[in-house]
Amino acid sequence: MHSGVLFMEYSGYSKINLGLDVIRKREDGYHDLRMIMQTLQLRDLIDIDIYPSDKMEIEMTCSVDTLPIDESNLCIKAAKLLMEEFHVNKKVVIHLVKNIPIAAGMAGGSADAAAVLEGLNDMLDLGLSKEELMKRGVKLGADIPYCIMKGTALAEGIGDKLTRLHPMVNYPIVIAKPPEGVSTAFVYGNLKIDKLEHPDIDAMITAIDKEDVEGIVATMGNVLESVTVPALPVIDEIKQIMMKYKALGSMMSGSGPTVFGIFPNEHQASKASSALRRSDLCEKVVITYVYNVSEDR
Repeated sequence: MHSGVLFMEYSGYSKINLGLDVIRKREDGYHDLRMIMQTLQLRDLIDIDIYPSDKMEIEMTCSVDTLPIDESNLCIKAAKLLMEEFHVNKKVVIHLVKNIPIAAGMAGGSADAAAVLEGLNDMLDLGLSKEELMKRGVKLGADIPYCIMKGTALAEGIGDKLTRLHPMVNYPIVIAKPPEGVSTAFVYGNLKIDKLEHPDIDAMITAIDKEDVEGIVATMGNVLESVTVPALPVIDEIKQIMMKYKALGSMMSGSGPTVFGIFPNEHQASKASSALRRSDLCEKVVITYVYNVSEDR
C-alpha cells in the first residue's frame, strides 16, 4: 500500500544494437555513429511516489545496493531536470527494481531515466509530447531519446538522430553478461577507425523491411568488438557457445561486455542459456524477446 498522493509504476526497457558502425571522430571528442537499435522486453521497473511538499525533494531507492542512488544517478537527474524547469514543489520518491544488467551496453541507466521523464510528465500533467521529452532527455545522455522512442530505429550522429524503422521480426534473444567490465571511454579511446570493417547498415535496414531474419543476421556487425574482444576474450567464448547451440547470429551489444544471440525458437534458446549458465562465463543469462511499438504509441 502506497501512502503517497500519487503512485504509478513504469518500465525502463533494455536495448541491443543489431548493427553498430563508427564513421568518424568529431572535433568535440564524440564519434559519429550509424546504429540499428532494438528495444527488448527485458526491463527495469520504476515505482514513482509523489507526496505533498513545500519544496522540491527527490529521493531514490534501488533493489541493487551496488548502484549509486545519489545525484550521479540518471533517474535523479531526470527528475530534477523536469521539476526545476516546471517549478514543481513536491516530494518525489523513486524506487528502481533492477533487472537489466548494470554497465552492460544495454542502456539500462538511460532506459530508467527515460521512464522517469515519461512518468513525471504523465503524473504531473506537464503536457510534453514524446518529441519534447526526447529533446530534454538528450541533455542527460545520447541514448535517452531512443529509450523514450523505443522499437526498431536507425540512430545517427552521437546516437541522438533517430529514424523509426519497420518493426524487427520477433525471435527469442538470449542475453549473456560476463562478470568482467569494460569502460566505454577505453573502447572508443582505442578504436582504430581507419582499420575498421564497417557493417552494411543499409543492407540491414532492407532486410528488416523484408522481415528477412537471415539477411538481418548476415549483416550484423559491431565495430567496437575490435577493441573489446581482445581486451575481454570471454566475449568470443560466449559467442561460440551461442553459435554451437544454433543461434542464427550472435554479437556484442554497444561497447560491451554483454553478448546477445538471436535464436530460431525457444527450445534452442533454452538449451543455449542452460549451457551458458553451466559454463561459469556469465554473471547473468536471460531469455527475452523483441519489444516493438507502433508509430502512434
